[in-house]
Amino acid sequence: MSGHRNIKLMLAFDGTNYAGWQKQKSAKTIQGIIEDKIHVMTGEKVCLHGSGRTDAGVHALGMVANFQTSSDIPCEGFLKGINSMLPVDIRLLQVTDADPDFHARRSARAKTYQYSITTGAVQMPTKRLYAVHVYEELDVKAMEQGLLLLAGTHDFSSFEAAGSRDPNLKTGRGAVRTLLEAGCKKDRTADRLIFTFTGDGFLRHMVRNIVGTILAVGKGRITPESVLEILATKDRGAAGPTAPPQGLILKKVHY
Repeated sequence: MSGHRNIKLMLAFDGTNYAGWQKQKSAKTIQGIIEDKIHVMTGEKVCLHGSGRTDAGVHALGMVANFQTSSDIPCEGFLKGINSMLPVDIRLLQVTDADPDFHARRSARAKTYQYSITTGAVQMPTKRLYAVHVYEELDVKAMEQGLLLLAGTHDFSSFEAAGSRDPNLKTGRGAVRTLLEAGCKKDRTADRLIFTFTGDGFLRHMVRNIVGTILAVGKGRITPESVLEILATKDRGAAGPTAPPQGLILKKVHY
């Protein structure tokens, strides 16, 4: 990559009105918008590397990205200048000079995602874009048991959406990932259930597919132990439905 500076961004966004992170020719994306604003400031066509992809409708509190530039604009100038041009649902939180070999995706050690469920008979309208409403009674203890069985290193093919990777590649780790944390916690005062996942990597729709499956456990449709059988099949058709995107937030990238 050309350029003598490697700029690291930390940002947050509301993904409701976007087709996800990754730039697309005919859709509005987070990456595309920020690259355009950097171009306005520097006159350079940069490639913004994100710590990962997020799907349409998914949010972030701690997305990390980096780009190469020959500009001598100070980091504070980038922060203020880009934020002044961004739409209100995207904000840079921090801009710093990074080591030359830093790469937002390849340097990441782990990521933490949260998925929010609103419980109870009625969901407040202000929560509809940031949590999924489940009005059925859920067995939280059973869900916790199922999630514990998913923690650790497994082949998560059963929770992988099509297009996550090239299945014909013989190199790399395939669909094997390590979940360092997989749990859920009930906040009864707010009628909310929050799932938390920390892992060394995530396949496409992996978190949402896990949540959809664990909700089936909570509703009594399958047992907690069934998740081990689902893992063993390495078949997406054996797992539950994909949970909607709006409940998902990329909370933090660990380096």
